[in-house]
Amino acid sequence: MLVLLLLTMGLVMLFSASYAIAYYEENNSFYYITRQGIFAIAGIVAMFVISTIDYRIFQKFANLILLITIFLLIVVLFMPKINGVRRWIIIAGFFNFQPSEIAKFAVAVWSSAYIAKNYDNMKKFKVGILPFLIVFGIIAGLMVLEPHFSGTILILAIGAVLMVIGGSDLKWFGLAATGGAAALGAAMLIPSISEYAIVRIKRWLDPFQDYYGSGFQTIQSLYAIGSGGLLGTGIGNSRQKYLYLPEPQNDFIFAVVCEELGFIGAVLIILLFVLLVWRGYVISIKARDKFATLLGIGLTTQVGLQALLNIAVVTNTIPNTGISLPFFSSGGTSLLMLLAQMGIVLSISRTSSAEKP
Repeated sequence: MLVLLLLTMGLVMLFSASYAIAYYEENNSFYYITRQGIFAIAGIVAMFVISTIDYRIFQKFANLILLITIFLLIVVLFMPKINGVRRWIIIAGFFNFQPSEIAKFAVAVWSSAYIAKNYDNMKKFKVGILPFLIVFGIIAGLMVLEPHFSGTILILAIGAVLMVIGGSDLKWFGLAATGGAAALGAAMLIPSISEYAIVRIKRWLDPFQDYYGSGFQTIQSLYAIGSGGLLGTGIGNSRQKYLYLPEPQNDFIFAVVCEELGFIGAVLIILLFVLLVWRGYVISIKARDKFATLLGIGLTTQVGLQALLNIAVVTNTIPNTGISLPFFSSGGTSLLMLLAQMGIVLSISRTSSAEKP
């Protein structure tokens, strides 16, 4: 199974990328891999349990899932900043999670349920498109305030894909895209957000302008990628992970992948993501109801687009926006939600096969 293959490779690379910084920060080289392993086991259990449940139960609770998500996105704005942003809800001082990870799932579920229910109205603005845009505007607005631009882009992209698949008139899609761009532009007028964005853009355009400051992570990432060459230095042999590359276990783990596995290894991992997306789309298209098709495509698009954005950041193709690589980056909430979502896709596949005439 592609999911388990990507997960296994992710755990191997996470241990390789993280043991140096884990020892430096926690005096325990196994800190990150142990934590990720626990969530991986929980996620695998969740994936297989959810795969046996009828996916249509999520359609019934779509509105509740959305309301809980909006509440969590409001709560996180009152949390203390970590690395200059408010993205984590901290519980009891040691457990934390990102509501944005839940939001990715919530918008896919709610959008699919809404479009399936209002399919005949999706070409009409007031009764079809407008409520859809209002919900996405609220969620995107809350995420921009964190700020979490990559998460916002990802969620808006999921909504856009489902709008098109849901039969929306392309003129409303164009209007929504224009409105979204205008809203992001307006958000830049908020001093804290504009300052955050300007630093990221400057670092993207010329990271060497601030070598030991805001550009350091990007520069070390590019060094790691270049050092890997065609075949890589071998698993465990990265040099950049030894406290040169900041956060090698998180958003920039793909740089370590490129260094240790080389160009060929990196391409093979990208191909695995492509195959996963292709398989998810095939399952979704063969589903026997609109909700299943929309939900499967929404969840699969999220994984593929998130991987694409992460790789683009690591290679400095786009500004650093703080987005993780699915199955690879350290993050318990993200991994648990990801595997649970794959369980839903498996449920769609199982249910569709069982209901074939």
